[in-house]
Amino acid sequence: MAERQEEHPDGTLVVDTQSNKLGYVMGHVGPAVQLRPVAGGREWDADPARVRLATDEERLEAMRERTRVMNSVSSGWIFP
Repeated sequence: MAERQEEHPDGTLVVDTQSNKLGYVMGHVGPAVQLRPVAGGREWDADPARVRLATDEERLEAMRERTRVMNSVSSGWIFP
């Protein structure tokens, strides 16, 4: 019998190893975990078996990315 994947709580920063993208856990729907990009944007569904906690280095990169986007928005130009 397969062991059940442990769910990451909402708000946890994780890596979708299938797409190699960082995202925040937004919820769990059916067999999928819903992730949102670090800088905001459209959520995507990921296979929970392919999601792992972000490392300290990845968390630092996420903070840099969010800061860069927030600074660009506050300075009046739109982030691509």
